[in-house]
Amino acid sequence: MSGLTKSSIARKVVMALSGFFLVFFLAQHFTINFTSVIAPDTFNEWSHFMGYNPLVQYILQPILIAGVIIHFVMGFVLELQNNRARGVKYVKFKGSANASWVSRNMIISGLVVLAFLALHFYDFWVHEMAYKYIEFKPQDPTRYHAETVEKFAPMWRTVIYVVSFVLLALHLWHGFASAFQSMGVNNKYTPSIKAFTKVFAVVIPLGFVFIALYHHFNPLTH
Repeated sequence: MSGLTKSSIARKVVMALSGFFLVFFLAQHFTINFTSVIAPDTFNEWSHFMGYNPLVQYILQPILIAGVIIHFVMGFVLELQNNRARGVKYVKFKGSANASWVSRNMIISGLVVLAFLALHFYDFWVHEMAYKYIEFKPQDPTRYHAETVEKFAPMWRTVIYVVSFVLLALHLWHGFASAFQSMGVNNKYTPSIKAFTKVFAVVIPLGFVFIALYHHFNPLTH
């Protein structure tokens, strides 16, 4: 039992640490993407740097992919572990008396976010790899803004992005604060930390939603 407890704690810590890493990446990703709205030239410069810098491509990018895999694998493992430990489902759902909808459906929102990441990788990462290593096209530091705008032209893709970021907000609403709890953070700063996680969970996903809608509806970008 002691070994199982330690193993469970270790999994939650790994889940939390990988979550923190992905939150940091999300903030950095949003910062770059938002420049596509306010400063297209800056967006092109930063995107070109990220696309051709060896440190980013051969060290940070594999770490990011590993972080995504670890986070979601740990999520599935913990969900299975919790189901086995519970033994039976709640006899009757009583609203928030048992747990919030978000906390009880983290695996569902996580699966949707994972599916969205697969689409996002296909839209941008696979395209980038094909551009550089299959088609062997020359470097073009000015292409990124136009390519991004083109991706958001179809309504169906824009809708998928919007829905996915709404579910990401729900996932972050519970998951970001829970990560601090898993790390044992419980002090006078806890209320401020919780407030920050809630603001982050709303502002960043809505910011991505704004970017997608802006490029879809703004005729000047098409």
